[in-house]
Amino acid sequence: MTAELHHRAVVADTHNDLLEAVAARRPARWADFFRERWLPQLKAGGVDIQVLPVFIDDPYRPEGALRRTLRMIEAAHVLAEGNADTVALCRDGDEIDAALAESKIALVLALESAPGIDADIELFHTLHRLDVRMASIAHWGRTPLADGSGEDATGSGLTEAGVRALAEMERLGMIFDVSHLGAAGVAHVLDLATRPLIATHSCARALRDHHRNLTDDQIRGIAATGGIICVNFLPAFLDADPKAQTVERLGDHIEHVASVAGIDHVGIGPDFVYEVITDVTPPCCEDFAYGEIDPLAVLPGIEGPSGLPLVTAELIRRGRSETDIGKIMGGNVHRLLRAELGRTR
Repeated sequence: MTAELHHRAVVADTHNDLLEAVAARRPARWADFFRERWLPQLKAGGVDIQVLPVFIDDPYRPEGALRRTLRMIEAAHVLAEGNADTVALCRDGDEIDAALAESKIALVLALESAPGIDADIELFHTLHRLDVRMASIAHWGRTPLADGSGEDATGSGLTEAGVRALAEMERLGMIFDVSHLGAAGVAHVLDLATRPLIATHSCARALRDHHRNLTDDQIRGIAATGGIICVNFLPAFLDADPKAQTVERLGDHIEHVASVAGIDHVGIGPDFVYEVITDVTPPCCEDFAYGEIDPLAVLPGIEGPSGLPLVTAELIRRGRSETDIGKIMGGNVHRLLRAELGRTR
């Protein structure tokens, strides 16, 4: 029953860093590497819509950020062109629907914190021309556009450039992502936004008091824009106690967001990074921990996309209807992308 229900649903993952692993290969390997390493996992997980964040690691910031951004965007285009029988890079809702109708995985390009742009807001238009359709403007620390949640003590909202970035993204039909944004920045965006927002990978702060998670007021605010809160799977964002970092606890966060925002405003943003980090990092010398957050920790059975049916199983166990499960697993995100993606002003 679980497998059938899961694969009937439109499954949308709004945050998987696989593009970083692809771009780490030689360009001649990009398409083949994706087909060999990632496509089987996405298919096993029933993924229909995959957001591909362009994340730039610290060694590339700031000098090499734009070049690295362009390399990762090129990798996305190459892997899509080299696997055109199974995936499609989509720029709007019509292209997503066309991909799904052909049983292809719809890929959507996103920027995570946009370090290659800095305060040069016109570059959002440049990257829009390259088919980027979603973006956040901060990560853990400070950027020329806003402060990330790790800088909450500053109480800073968006900078003047950040305000212009939001307006430009709304004009272009690029969906604004509030994940990683500091608390004052989220409040600032909620005051200014005129189009639906998304949190691509954020949990509920009411269940786990961590600066990366969203408060109930923030969750309600995002929902009020018509937006979606997509729950993160990283164990440390679910619970401080390692023994409680389970699929059941993930279900608690999903249920909490649904209870606060409404069933039409919750999705999943797993933030799969375990395989990416182990794939691109020498084991001898790198420490990728962010404070108490260990990105190599995973929920048992959900190390990557192939484990997504376990989330459906948990929602079935909780008595959720097929309609509700369909909305949570991707129906809500699909609706948002169909309505907003690439819709210019």
